[in-house]
Amino acid sequence: MAEEFHYSVDEYLLLGKVAKAHGLRGEVKVFLHSGQPDNIRSYKELILVNDDGELYGPLTVLKSRNQGKFAIIQFDSVTSRSHAEQIEGRGILLAKSHLPEVSEDEYYWHQYLGKTVIDLTGTPLGKVDHIFSNGAQDVLVIRTANTEMLIPVTKAIIVGETAGELTIDPPPGLVELNTGN
Repeated sequence: MAEEFHYSVDEYLLLGKVAKAHGLRGEVKVFLHSGQPDNIRSYKELILVNDDGELYGPLTVLKSRNQGKFAIIQFDSVTSRSHAEQIEGRGILLAKSHLPEVSEDEYYWHQYLGKTVIDLTGTPLGKVDHIFSNGAQDVLVIRTANTEMLIPVTKAIIVGETAGELTIDPPPGLVELNTGN
């Protein structure tokens, strides 16, 4: 994400950004960071944030439809093209307290970001910088000062979690393959 919005990361999750106005009735074209535009329909209230950290809302999604990696959204209080143009470029936030509960074997990506990754011996391997999906599973991108390591998110590999750490049991050779050692 090249753009920085100022908001409480403890309280909110950045879902995406209003790209531009769409049509005449206040719809907006929105880029969603998750790559899953359907999810936007399940959130009851969203907040907009500008570059200065000013919050606007809450807004309710009246309707939404997919357009590739984008969603075309009609918010309850944005009823004209001129109003839609005024919110272009704003970030879209969701209060973390409004996230649906996940089952025991599920997680939200933001829950892993920034955690230190250690192996079974307690050796730190780096911190989770970001996560992506390769289509089959999620992949953690672990960074140190001079390396980047890709670790698949599977029950067999991620064997423990605390507030600040993920413990992994990588298959033989995975760490060496990623670090070049």
